[in-house]
Order: sequence, then C-alpha cells, then structure tokens
Amino acid sequence: MDLNSANNLVLQALSHATSQDTAVLKPAEEQLKQWETQPGFYSVLLNIFTNHLLDVNVRWLAVLYFKNGIDRYWRRIAPNAISEEEKNSLRAGLITNFNEPVNQIATQIAVLIAKVARLDCPRQWPELIPVLIESVKVQDDLQQHRALLTFYHVTKTLSSKRLSADKKLFQDEFLSAIFGRLKQFLECFTHVFFSLQLLDLLDYHPVSFIPLIQRSLEFAVSYVFTEAGKGILFERFIVQCMNLIKMIVKADSYKPAKNIEDSNSETLEAHKIKTSFFTYPTLTEICRRLVSHYFLLTGEELAMWDEDPESFAVEEAGGDSWKYSLRPCTEVLFLDIFHSYSQTLTPVLLDMVHSLHQPMIAEDMNQLLIKDAVYNAIGLAAYELFDCVEFDQWFKEQLLGELQIKHNRYKLIRRRVIWLIGQWISVKFKSELRPLLYEAILNLMQDSDLVFLPVSIYLESIFSLLFQLLQQVTECDTKMHILHVISCVVERIKPYVGCLVQYLPLLWKQSEDHNMLRCAILTTLIHLVKGLGAESKNLYPFLLPVIQLSTDVNQPPHVYLLEDGLELWLATLENSPSVTPELLRIFQNMSALLELSSENLRTCFQIVNAYVFLSATEFLQNYAVSLCQSFCDLLKDITTEGQVQVLKVVEVVIKVNPMLGPHVFQPILPSVFRGVIDGERYPVVMSTYLGVIGRILLQNPSYFSSLLSEMAVECHQEIDHLLGSLIEMWVDRMDNITQPERRKLSALSLLSLLPSNNNVIMDKFCGIINICVEALHDVMTEDPDSGTYKDCMLITHFEEPKLIDDEEPPSEQDIRKKMLALKDPVHSVSLQQFAYEKLKAQKQLIGDQNFQPLMETVDTEIVNQLQEFLQGL
Repeated sequence: MDLNSANNLVLQALSHATSQDTAVLKPAEEQLKQWETQPGFYSVLLNIFTNHLLDVNVRWLAVLYFKNGIDRYWRRIAPNAISEEEKNSLRAGLITNFNEPVNQIATQIAVLIAKVARLDCPRQWPELIPVLIESVKVQDDLQQHRALLTFYHVTKTLSSKRLSADKKLFQDEFLSAIFGRLKQFLECFTHVFFSLQLLDLLDYHPVSFIPLIQRSLEFAVSYVFTEAGKGILFERFIVQCMNLIKMIVKADSYKPAKNIEDSNSETLEAHKIKTSFFTYPTLTEICRRLVSHYFLLTGEELAMWDEDPESFAVEEAGGDSWKYSLRPCTEVLFLDIFHSYSQTLTPVLLDMVHSLHQPMIAEDMNQLLIKDAVYNAIGLAAYELFDCVEFDQWFKEQLLGELQIKHNRYKLIRRRVIWLIGQWISVKFKSELRPLLYEAILNLMQDSDLVFLPVSIYLESIFSLLFQLLQQVTECDTKMHILHVISCVVERIKPYVGCLVQYLPLLWKQSEDHNMLRCAILTTLIHLVKGLGAESKNLYPFLLPVIQLSTDVNQPPHVYLLEDGLELWLATLENSPSVTPELLRIFQNMSALLELSSENLRTCFQIVNAYVFLSATEFLQNYAVSLCQSFCDLLKDITTEGQVQVLKVVEVVIKVNPMLGPHVFQPILPSVFRGVIDGERYPVVMSTYLGVIGRILLQNPSYFSSLLSEMAVECHQEIDHLLGSLIEMWVDRMDNITQPERRKLSALSLLSLLPSNNNVIMDKFCGIINICVEALHDVMTEDPDSGTYKDCMLITHFEEPKLIDDEEPPSEQDIRKKMLALKDPVHSVSLQQFAYEKLKAQKQLIGDQNFQPLMETVDTEIVNQLQEFLQGL
C-alpha cells in the first residue's frame, strides 16, 4: 500500500466508519477489514492518528485499528504478519512525539506502545526505555505527562510477563537499569510509578523479587529514613516506600519454617538478605525516625484541631487507609517492624519513654509533640511490651497526674494519655485502679477538646455526659461515633432511659437530612430495646413511628434505613410483652416489603413469626388475607430456599393456631399436598412439606379430612387411594427429614391415624410402625439407673434459665416459645406412651386374632426394638 495514494483512501474509510448511517458504515468497515493485511496499512494509520488537525473520532478509530492489529499481525509467526521493515518504522514513529492533546487518545497510544513493548522490548526495541527516560525530564508539562503515562503502561505490561526467561530479562535489563537512574526519576516524579511497580512485582512474584530485596530496601530506607531524600520527597512516594518495606518484612515467602530444614532455598536466601540488612543500627534508626519524625503531629494538623476538633478527630481516625495515607501507613509499618524485631527494638522504645519522665514545660510544644509520639508508639506496641512495662505503676505515678494538668496546650497529652490507657486496659490494668480512671474520665468528659473516648463506663454520670456531648457536637461522623459508644454501653448495662428518651427523638428529628446518622440511631435503638426487654414498651410513642418510616418503601429514606429498621422492628416484637393496635398497624408495610423479594426477606419472615408468637389470633384476624396473598405471589417466583422459608412460616402459624392456621393458608395447602404425593425431589422442601401436612394431620384432623377430600376430587382419585399414596410417600421419604422434632412429629401424625379399620391404613401399618421406631431411636434416652427409656423432648414445665456470666436473659419471645412448647404435641406428648396407647387401641378395635397377623407384617427386628422401647408400660 503506497502511503501517498492510500492515505486519503484510508482516511475516507475511517470517516465513513464513524457514521451513524449503517448504509455508509458497513461498507467502510468491510473495506478496512480487507486492508488489515496490506503492507503499509499500519503506517498509514500511524500518520492519521498522529495528525492533530484531523477529526478526533477518526483519529480515535485509527488508534483502535492499530491496537487491534498488534494482537493479530505483529508476531513474526502470525499469518500475514507485518514486515520487520515496517515494524522498525512504526516503532520509531510511535516514540517520536509525546504531545497528544486528547487524553483518551493518549491513553490508547500508551497502551498500544506497551503491547508492542511486551513483544519487542528490549531485544528489538532497546531505545524505548532510554527515550521514555529522556522524555520525562523535559520541561513541557504535556510531553512529560504523556511520557510518564506511557512509561507506566510499559512497566505494568513488562512486569506481568510470566515466562521465566521474560521475568529474568525484566529484572536484569529493566529494573537493574532503572535503579541506577532513579535519582533522575525522583526529580521528575517518576518514582511514584516505579515504586508502584515494585509493589506489584513483590505482591505477585515474591520469589522473582528476591534478587531485588537488597536494593529495594537500600533505596526505600535511604530516601525515607536518612537525609538522602531531603527536598525531593512527597507524601505518596513515602507511603509507597513504607509499604515496600512493610511487605518485605511481612512476606511469608521470606520467613523460614520453625524447622529450618523444611524451608526451601529461595526462602532461606531472602531471610539471609533481610537479616544482613536489618542490623541493630538500621533498626534503631528506623524506629527512632518513625516515632520522632513521622509520628509527630504537623502544624497543619494542630491548626485543624484548634479550628475544628471534630473534623480533626475524624480525619485522624483514617479507617482502613493505611496503604494510601501517611499517618496510618507509618503506624502499620512501626507495628510490623516492632513485631518482627521486638527483642532489638524494645530497649530502644523504653529508652525513649524513660527520657520523658522528667517534668515537662507545657509551653514547649516540641517536647509535647515528642511525648505524644512516644506515647503513641507505646500504645500501638502494648501487646509486645506486656512483660516489659509496669503499666499500673506508670499509671499511678505519672499518667494519672498528666490527665489532671489543665494547661490548654497540654490537651495534646491528655488526649494521648487517655487513648494510651484505652490501648493497655485490656492488656495489663488492675481492676482496683479503675475507680481512679473513672474519676479522671469524668473530668475529661467535660473537656470539649476530647471528642472521643474508647472506653464504655458503667456509671450514670458518664452516661449522662455522653448525651451532653452528643448534643454539643455537630459533625455527623462524631455523632455516629458517640452513638456507637452509647450502643456498647446499652449492650452491657440497663441504661438510664429518662436521659435517652429525652434526647434521641430530638436527634432523630435533627438528622432528617443525614440518613447514615439515622442508621446509627437505629442501631442504638436496637441495643436499647434488647437491653430494656419488656420495658421497651415505654418507648413506643417514639419507637413505632421510627419503625414505620424506616420500613415504608414509599418513603425515600427506606433505601438507607430499611435493613436496620427491620432489625429494630424484629427486636421490638421479640421484647414486647403484649400486642398493641399501633404495633399491629405497622404490619401494613409488610406486603410491599415481601413484594421486593430482597436480601431482607429472611428478616421479614422472622417478623411475621414474631407477630404470630406475640398474638396469633389478633394478627391473623387483621392480616390473614394479605399475608396469604403475599405468600402465594412469592411462591410463584422464588428460589427453593425461599420456598422453604415461606413454608416454615406457614408451619409456625399452624403450630401456634392449629384451628385457624390451615384456613388462613388454604390456597397454599393443595400445592403442598401435591408436592408430597408427587415426591418433591429436593429433600429440604420435602421435609418442610411433611412438617406442614404433619401439623394439620395431628392437630386438626377434621381439616386434614376435608383437604384430603378436596385433593381427591382435584386428582380424580378415591380418597383411600390418595391417603395410601400419601402414607407410602411419607414412609419412603422419612430420611429427607433430619430434625429430630420433625421426625417425632411424623411419627405422632401417622400414629394418630390409629386405631382404624380402614384397609389402606391397615395395608400401610408396617410403614407406620417403621417410622415410629425410627423416631423412638431419635428421641428416647435410657435412664442408666433404671434401665428404662424416656422421651428427651418432653417439656413438662417452664423453668427460668440459669444465666452464666454475661449471658443475655431470655427475651419475651423466648418465654412465649417456651410456653407454646408446653402445648405442642412434639414437646408435651410422650412418643413412647402415645405409640403404646395407639397400638393398644388398635388391638382392642380389631381383636387379638386380627392384631397378631397385622404385627407380623412388620420386620421381626423392628418389632423387637419396639417392644424394648415400650417395656414397662
């Protein structure tokens, strides 16, 4: 393809290929596809996308065609491969000018250069890296940026090569060369890209990185912990260097096994390099510089504290940003190095502490900053220093006194000391010292500079002060943090409701535009309700409207509040002593929630159950129709697990109210019956089906008869034949039922069919007895003294549980469930006694001469086991 004649043709085709008219677009695309294998085509594309006067869309398309051609035709062995002569020309042209004005096109050019570099660098393209290095040193901002962008993509691509030869080449022709010229890079900001590539290489190829450990450590430590980096460092580079040191220190691939013979040669080599580098002088210098230089609060931070203490506290917390922010990154590096070299560094840190025992002048800000930094280090390393610091003595002799110094500048140390105590209190702190600490904290709580406290105190005055602080602060994050502390308090003690009820409604109203703060309030309310138990009913005037708003899908805030709102709704029901009209009214929100079929569906089902346990009759009288309709809709389009959850609720309703429950879910029960008859293939679903049918058969036999008649008409079968099919499938699928309660329920339900003269039941007698004996094995335990058996599932009376340590007392719902169990046949009827009475009645009904042959239909071993269980009755 002649460049001069082809240039206009290709340009015209590219222009047509950007058209929205398919009649113009399709022929152009076809023509460009034909030209892909023509010699000179990619040289024409290069001329087009480097011509900044042409239309951007045309140039963009030219870059894409060029980039795609690299994948298809650049390799020598590729069919219709680009000639070596043209490739030489293209490589030279790609790095002639780094002045592309359009960002998107510049990125694509950088990526395609990286694609070529992956195949040709450094053997066929040795000039690429030197040209990039020279280009990043120019004064023109655009050219420097484009060169850096290209350098980044090239380095990223080369470091991702997997073959051993390629990796070795990358280390020997690339990284080794870069180390020698890194000073130049630092002066033009390339070090950020370079340090990122080192981190990637170390992360993904730790073994390949071993030859670079020594120089990487020398490089990073030199710039960050000596004077070499003075004047050319900035925060992001320091962070990357610290992360590099940290990853080398922590890398599992560089740690030998306890038994040295079990370690491979690469691990031992890496460990040897680390050991020779981290000498006592090096470790000491790193530790001292971390604490005395990087731990120091800056003037900017102190100014922020003075101007806006809440923002300062939020900013300093930092979250999980240790990889990107200097202060948390510094602290993480300190912890990792101290943990790995604690024997060496403990004396160094203790020496720094001892130097601060002398009286300090509050006006000397530099000394205060150093003390703050050292105390920070002692707090971070608390677990490592457990045996080396007499913290109780230090607290009494020095720290307690420092908490009482009222000088304004000393707020820095007061804040750090209380934080330090918070770090050590779970490590080493005598209980008899706590009253002194509480008294000190009471004073600090009145200090407006101390926004956060890391300890939960069990004293009324501190609880009140927390609410005062909550009223004083303005930042949403601050309020959320204080609410978190309050929640911790509420979890552990019965709070002072008067103070809480007075303030939380006001805070809820004030936070109307801060949904995340409202989420924190909801969490606090959940803990509060659980802590108050039945007394939480006193909060209903405030609590119920909050639940109503949070769970109403027609209200915009529900997007943020729904999950916590549902948890609060459930906690309120579980701890309610009785149902109220207002509590019932909130259930109007449930239909829309069930329609969502969201991840909160399980909680919605728990709420339905809670209403049933609380007051089944009133609840069903109000919502039976809407609830059944919602369940019918759900069962049409829901997962197998979802179906099980729906049916479990149905089973609970029938268990709690066996007379009303089956009528409530009458539209659902035929499909459940059919599922059993048809032999539902999912064991969990089949087990739930049998649980529902078993409850009806055992607790409402008249409704079971009507359901059986209904199904016989629907299935065009005789009632007895259908009953026989049901029993047969029940016996066949008994193994699907794994819960002992449900297995006992099945046995009780089928035994309830006796005594009977019905030929079908007599025909299935053997299967009924088999299920009975299986269930007896599940529930009967032997009394070692008498040698007799008793039903371990029986609950004869309600006992107040004996609480151990911090164990939570039972909720109102727990008590309701216990009381329900006293009426539940599974827990109130002895299977052993029930079986005996049913068999006795069957014998009386049909006579000895017919009963004996009936028993002979059962396996002899099963009969023997049955007799053993029934002995003594």
